[in-house]
Amino acid sequence: MEKKDIQAALGYIEAHLEEPLSPAQAAKEAHFSQFHFSRMFGILCGMPLGEYIRRRRLSRAALDLKRGENALDVALKYGYSSGESFSRAFMKFHGVKPIEAKRGAPVKNFAAIDLTAQGESTMSCEIKELPAKTLVRFKTRFRGVPFGEDRLRQEHAFYESTRGRQWLLFGAGGGRAEEYAVVSDITEEGYDFFIAYELDEWSRRAIFDPATLGMDTRGCGFEVIELAPCRAAVFTTQKSVHPIADFSALRASLVKAADRYDFEFAEAPERVIYHWHLPKKEERYIEICLPIV
Repeated sequence: MEKKDIQAALGYIEAHLEEPLSPAQAAKEAHFSQFHFSRMFGILCGMPLGEYIRRRRLSRAALDLKRGENALDVALKYGYSSGESFSRAFMKFHGVKPIEAKRGAPVKNFAAIDLTAQGESTMSCEIKELPAKTLVRFKTRFRGVPFGEDRLRQEHAFYESTRGRQWLLFGAGGGRAEEYAVVSDITEEGYDFFIAYELDEWSRRAIFDPATLGMDTRGCGFEVIELAPCRAAVFTTQKSVHPIADFSALRASLVKAADRYDFEFAEAPERVIYHWHLPKKEERYIEICLPIV
């Protein structure tokens, strides 16, 4: 079970907080490739590995200070190169300076994650071969991991602030273009998120031609991109007129059921496909497609 394996990696991290921590070694403890470990850790724990380690170290550092340890010794113990860099990080996380914590000021307690304490959930998926797609997109960079509260807040703000560009691409597709939300280039710091539409060849050319379109779209950040064919685990909402609420519930269930996955993530973009343009509105649905090996 993957949750059990990730918990083993969490145990390894907890035992080595005072030493240089290698993502590769943590992945080895979980018996995963480093990429798959990073994705599973983000889904199950709700944050990148580096952020989890930072929070645990700063939480432990506060306890050490309250026990009377010297601030510089604590800084060096948890990998900070100077008292100043430690003080800045400590202040940002706890809201108080190390000296204030040492004198009894309240601090945050970020406890070690125990995945075995979380409830069980069931989740089914279908393995599909996704075809290659040529899309027109505009993108931004999100912080954190692709699943979690940070994703929801950033996605909501991005959709609200780009409605004009969405309508323009949707109109270019004659009101029939399939809409995609795609995640790519995932790192410890964040990931690219782009909204994209599948347009026919003529519409793709027209969107960049002011003479045809009647306006200049150079400031819109539009790009033509190719998604390669891939195998994916596909999670699907119930069909309804308004499947967005079911989509949010599906994402939450997907996270809770992550320990039941029996596949390994592939290094390829994740796709969410909005199937809006169907003969009957009550048949609308949304797919979350996670590329797998």
